[in-house]
Amino acid sequence: MSTATPIPVRSPLPGALSGATVVLVGGSSGIGLAAAVLLRSIGARVVLVGRDPDRLKAAVSQVRSSGPAGDPQDAVLGATGDGGDERTLAEAFDRAGRVDHVYVTAGGISGAGPLTELSADDIRTTLGSGSLRTAFAVARAAATRLPAGGSLTFSSGILVVRPRPGMTVPLSAAGAVETLTKALAVELAPARVRVNAVRYGRIDTPLLRSLPGLDSDDGVAAAGTSVPLGRFGAAEEAAATAVFLMANNHVTGQVITVDGGETLV
Repeated sequence: MSTATPIPVRSPLPGALSGATVVLVGGSSGIGLAAAVLLRSIGARVVLVGRDPDRLKAAVSQVRSSGPAGDPQDAVLGATGDGGDERTLAEAFDRAGRVDHVYVTAGGISGAGPLTELSADDIRTTLGSGSLRTAFAVARAAATRLPAGGSLTFSSGILVVRPRPGMTVPLSAAGAVETLTKALAVELAPARVRVNAVRYGRIDTPLLRSLPGLDSDDGVAAAGTSVPLGRFGAAEEAAATAVFLMANNHVTGQVITVDGGETLV
């Protein structure tokens, strides 16, 4: 895996991603979909991985419409399946051909509850599923395929540093993704592959709007006043950080927080 050649020098501006191929695991909704639209708008080729066939089909159509007229069919591709399943990932990578960057927003948090009320099986299931399982599966799939200058970007959340009661087990799994980020950055550095993560605060996505009281514009706006900057983040703002991490070839092993200042108060 080691190489004597330093990592390539290129422009750190997003436009340098034109012509690159990006696999987005969890790219059919929310931040992942917003990233796909941003990437396609600057000329990147994108492959979306999602579980729901209908939602994935709609996402592919939306991303295609964000590209230039006359886009080739393979400029935007979809692969249906669980992002934590290695067969699904192998299919996505095979369809993509050369892959330059991978961004993971799939996984989620499950298994909430007081530790004393969870069984040993509950704990094993939570630690073996969700964001951590997906992160390891994607890392295994990407490690041998990404070229020098390629990158892998994970997602995390601010509850990792601002935990709440009843979240001990799922947040342990989510926090492990941040540890994995740093460990992989060291392990893959000889191959000149970078690994980073984005730690998100509350972002206005369909997932956020599925929560009680946040299913309307007024509800989201009212709740957002608790954030120092006065509102929740937009999916495009969250996605832009991942695009920056793909473009800048001198950033690795970092966890960047995008939360409107929530962790400051």
